[in-house]
Amino acid sequence: MEKPIIFLQKNFRTEFIQQIRDIAPDYQIKTELNDSEFAKVEIAVGWQKQFSQQLLDSKNLKWVQSISAGVDYLPLDTFAQQAILLSNSSGIHALSISEHIIGTLLGYYRGLNQAVKNQAENSWQPENIHYDQLAGKNLLVVGTGHIGQQLSKSIRSLGVHVYGINTTGHPADGFVETYSIKNMAKIVPEMDIVVGILPGTQETYHIFNSHIFENMKESAIFVNVGRGDTLHTKELITALETKQFAFAALDVFEEEPLPKESPLWQLENVLVTPHISGLTVDFQNKFMEIFLANLKSYVASGSLAENQVELKRGY
Repeated sequence: MEKPIIFLQKNFRTEFIQQIRDIAPDYQIKTELNDSEFAKVEIAVGWQKQFSQQLLDSKNLKWVQSISAGVDYLPLDTFAQQAILLSNSSGIHALSISEHIIGTLLGYYRGLNQAVKNQAENSWQPENIHYDQLAGKNLLVVGTGHIGQQLSKSIRSLGVHVYGINTTGHPADGFVETYSIKNMAKIVPEMDIVVGILPGTQETYHIFNSHIFENMKESAIFVNVGRGDTLHTKELITALETKQFAFAALDVFEEEPLPKESPLWQLENVLVTPHISGLTVDFQNKFMEIFLANLKSYVASGSLAENQVELKRGY
């Protein structure tokens, strides 16, 4: 009987391919498939849309290991119907995203954003540099998972007071206090910084909207590194144009790439970055720690050891 296939939809180093072989000797490892081979795929590492239908039609797919932390782009309902296991890469990007957030905050508070613009114009204007102090600020992390906890750990050393929002308001490590997501509008008036790190689900769709923005301090900063559709773009633009709050640093968008005609490109109180906060040094090592642990567990028992996604919840 021909061996089932582990389909790698990303090129991994030879050392990792050998480790996969050592753990799962009864499987073939493939990085490319012909039409007849899709029916033999049992494990998919990564998910490319062009192969989606062929993999699902085969009915033999048992487990998908996502290369990303967010999984809202995957056919979760179909996975649930076909009892396909799903694990994500949550935690891999936590330090990178935390450093990105801290960088954007310092860029604003220490006037670095304006200095870059002045330099492009050969303009020495210390008097027009906005500056403030990050230490002492109240920061609300909306999403207290791996990334939120790493951000809290990293930024508390700079003297920031970190509060959290999660589904139920349950306690989480590193936060002064946590609140349920339904109470977010009541909490934001006390916050100097609001950071969105939410997954894309039905419950989080457009959760950052005019109701939240109009309750923020005029001096507050909004940062979004979660999913683009957690943000109501039109209402954000209105809030920024009318200066309901001071500044937004946006790394994710409802439509990507961000359309050239979007007003967000031109607004002075916005920093646009092209979905780069999660770029991670030595990604393969970090990813393989999760995948190989899961592969050992799957081969031994058919279950996963780390980062299994609850398909109904979407994370």
